[in-house]
Amino acid sequence: MPRPSSAPSPLPRPGSGDWLQLAASLLWLGQAAALATAVQGMADGASFARGAGCAAAVLALGLLRAALDAAGARSSFRRARRHLGELRAQALSALSGSSPLDPGRPAAGEAASVLAEQADAALPYLSRYPAVQLKVSIVPLAIVAAVLPLSWVAALVLLVAAPLIPVFMALVGWRAQRASQEHLAEMGGMNAFLLDRLRGLATLRALDAVQATARRIDDVAQNLRTRTMAVLRIAFLSSAVLELFSAIGVAMVAVYVGFHLLGQVPVGTWGTPLSLGQGLFILLLAPAFFEPLRELSAVWHDRASGQAALQALAALRAPALCLPGTHARPASGATVHAAAPAIAMHAVDFRYGPEHAEALRRFDLAVAPGEHVAIVGPSGAGKSTVLALIAGLAPAQGGRICIGGTELTDDTAATLRTRMAWIGQRAHVFAGTLRANVALGRGMSPAAIDAALRAATLDHLADDPAGRSLGESGTGLAGGEILRLALARAAASPDCDVWLADEPTAHLDAATARELTRRLLALAAGKTLVVATHDPELAACMDRVVPIGAGVEACAQERCV
Repeated sequence: MPRPSSAPSPLPRPGSGDWLQLAASLLWLGQAAALATAVQGMADGASFARGAGCAAAVLALGLLRAALDAAGARSSFRRARRHLGELRAQALSALSGSSPLDPGRPAAGEAASVLAEQADAALPYLSRYPAVQLKVSIVPLAIVAAVLPLSWVAALVLLVAAPLIPVFMALVGWRAQRASQEHLAEMGGMNAFLLDRLRGLATLRALDAVQATARRIDDVAQNLRTRTMAVLRIAFLSSAVLELFSAIGVAMVAVYVGFHLLGQVPVGTWGTPLSLGQGLFILLLAPAFFEPLRELSAVWHDRASGQAALQALAALRAPALCLPGTHARPASGATVHAAAPAIAMHAVDFRYGPEHAEALRRFDLAVAPGEHVAIVGPSGAGKSTVLALIAGLAPAQGGRICIGGTELTDDTAATLRTRMAWIGQRAHVFAGTLRANVALGRGMSPAAIDAALRAATLDHLADDPAGRSLGESGTGLAGGEILRLALARAAASPDCDVWLADEPTAHLDAATARELTRRLLALAAGKTLVVATHDPELAACMDRVVPIGAGVEACAQERCV
């Protein structure tokens, strides 16, 4: 399966809102011309009507300018929200389609931080930066074009001062972007760390490690504060650089115009000295020449933060291992299977990433229909990997996997997974009722749910008058009860005729493990069952044991005696 590109999404092309804001900025040329004409008329002793007309023109252009700017900003913001929503949807789709075996899969807290608060940091960049970029490329040139017919010296001063600002802003911006990336990474790491510790708060209390964890959280918070201040220092530096050079540019134009009007510097025009109105027109346009660059300074920090946030979103959209069949829909309609399917793995190769060693190499496994098989071996030998490959939770790099004679591919994985049940070491429990945790939104009838709860001996919990509301991650259930909940989920779906159990008796006492083994075998009767385990009692109850590790090719078909 091809891996999505990890490059951040490019900045959208300027939209209608950005062009409206550009038009609003260009209207200042008309306002400046009207003001200069009014002042020149007063100096020449023109009539009141002429001055009133100029004032009306300034007012009308000002109202039009405000309306265009407001409409453009609103349109740009809505467009940015839509674009950011699409990026978030793509990231969520990639996360849901990434393999649980992906070694680079982000922690839940980090992913939530990127999708929520870090993604919001890209909104000012997406909504403001395209319009500012458009203004910077057009408005200064339009002002130079308006000033040049009056004074080539004033136009030359503006042209010389303008390039200095982007050069120094770029130098500052490189450091700002790196600081923003470090700041966002630190924020995501802190959220992931905090969520992980909150989930394990009961364990921390049992180990008397609460104070040590609090000190660690304080250290992480102090590091985040330091990185935040570093970003702010760079932002203030970029603003200072812009104000310095823009002030120098405006001052040079003002000095030239003033001395020219006084007759001290007669050069710089096209043969005719500047009039009062022309000089005022140039002076009014000089600050406006640097106004887009001031706006660029204001959004420069947004640019650094926004690009860092977009790169974080792009990283979520580029999992190293993708879930096979992510974009394929399961076959519609209920499917009744005549018998449990056989499972065959032929010369399967798998590794978690280019930098990881091979987890499986030319692995073969054959499981007969309805057979119960235990996969045993040392930790790290690949037992859980075999189950994940059978379930289609990760793509094999070589070989073939067949379920009931159907090869597991991108096109068939989603359909084949509908007939599989997964029983892990610790099933995830969602906040809600016990019955809702069994149904998992699969549209099961209350009778089927109650039958599954009775089969897993959980019916006494479901009959709780309070409705047995469970907390997130299984708060309110013991370890054995959580595993029986996983059995109930599997038993509630009659279409699941392939059961995959990963260390189901791990972390249980001997009596609970024996009871769970008995219940698992009873419920899986007539179904194809593959168990990865270290438990010798559980393995002895299977039809066959398949050792995995050294010499696996020689003993993969060896039966348990």
